[in-house]
Amino acid sequence: MTNTPESPRARDVLWRFGPMVYGPTVLFALGEGAVIPLIPVIAAQLGADVAGAALVASALVVGQLCGNIPAGWAVARIGERLTMAIAGIVAIIGVVAMALAPSLGIFAIAVLLIGFCAAAFGLARHSFMTTRVPLAFRARALSLLGGTFRLGMFIGPFVAAALLGIFGDEHAAIWFFGVCVVATVLLVLFGPDPEKQFAPPTPRQTSSDAEDTGEPVTGSIPTAERVGVFRTMWRFRGVLARLGLAAASLSAVRSARQVVLPLWGVSIGLDAQTIALVVGVSGAIDFALFYASGQVMDRFGRLWAALPAMVLMGAGFIALSFTHDGSQAAMWFALFAAVLGVGNGLSSGILLTLGADAAPKDDPAPFLGSWRTLTDAGGAAAPLLISAVAAAASLSIATGVMGAIGLIGALAFVRWVPRVTPTR
Repeated sequence: MTNTPESPRARDVLWRFGPMVYGPTVLFALGEGAVIPLIPVIAAQLGADVAGAALVASALVVGQLCGNIPAGWAVARIGERLTMAIAGIVAIIGVVAMALAPSLGIFAIAVLLIGFCAAAFGLARHSFMTTRVPLAFRARALSLLGGTFRLGMFIGPFVAAALLGIFGDEHAAIWFFGVCVVATVLLVLFGPDPEKQFAPPTPRQTSSDAEDTGEPVTGSIPTAERVGVFRTMWRFRGVLARLGLAAASLSAVRSARQVVLPLWGVSIGLDAQTIALVVGVSGAIDFALFYASGQVMDRFGRLWAALPAMVLMGAGFIALSFTHDGSQAAMWFALFAAVLGVGNGLSSGILLTLGADAAPKDDPAPFLGSWRTLTDAGGAAAPLLISAVAAAASLSIATGVMGAIGLIGALAFVRWVPRVTPTR
């Protein structure tokens, strides 16, 4: 099969998705990216110590963990668009509470609420793309979805810095987030309805497997009998226990990169500006590769992106762990930060795509809620593991442990990743 006829169609469909699918994601991520770096700062202003500020910042991840399964339930019953609209309205309440919080407790609850809404927003888009995008370019579509989120998170901190320079108040970034959320809700409610504009592909357009019953697919979520979130978890327990745990290891390694690199720079004596520069270059490399990951997955199969990504990040962490006390520690730090950026960039969209591949075609949202809970749990556990190992031994050993998890995860991907390509 040649890709010539398919490529224009892929470009056309992805371009049509832009305003109503990728646009709201960019807006929400832009506002969230502006606020995230300032959450510990505002928490400290409200009286939190260092540990307390870190705990408040982690409330965002906890909210996402708690929100995935309820979001799967909501999307399965009221549809993606309405779920996004409700999540956006609740997020506006959370933003106002963050901006006006008189105490640390209320501020922490508001951050938790924002994370809960972010989970609903992300799952609704994931479910929509799973049911609407043909398999032939599913990975590109989902990598682009992940890339739009990364774009917002990449630009957001720069917007926050500009607002701080203009207004001199951290709350300006929170109000900016509020404006982004309001714009997102208006776009979702009053823009063209993508659920009507993009009909789900027929079973003939998707990969065939044992779950394909041949029933027609209509509406926001197909009208086959829904079995509920927890029955879905039990029904697909084998997939979640195998491929889901492999995906959680990738999420853990990704999260470890964000924690290890700043800590490593501090531990080898670099100044804040140099650390920010190295981490920023690593993030730029990561962002630059997000669409390439989708191209590789669609043309050669999911494993050809997942395996190099995990091997690069696992080997990069292990190699970095041996450089702490060397005379060229700063050079090795910059080099392996770039390697980790390449690995993370190659993994863009993998978790979304694998979740979409494994989800049942008739009602994917409950499965995706469980899938995203597993992957988010892996990302949330990594900082705790790094902290515990570093306290018990050293940061070098903690970094090596994360590298070992990456290599073990690579083996798990080799064993359990479905061999999905445009022809299969």
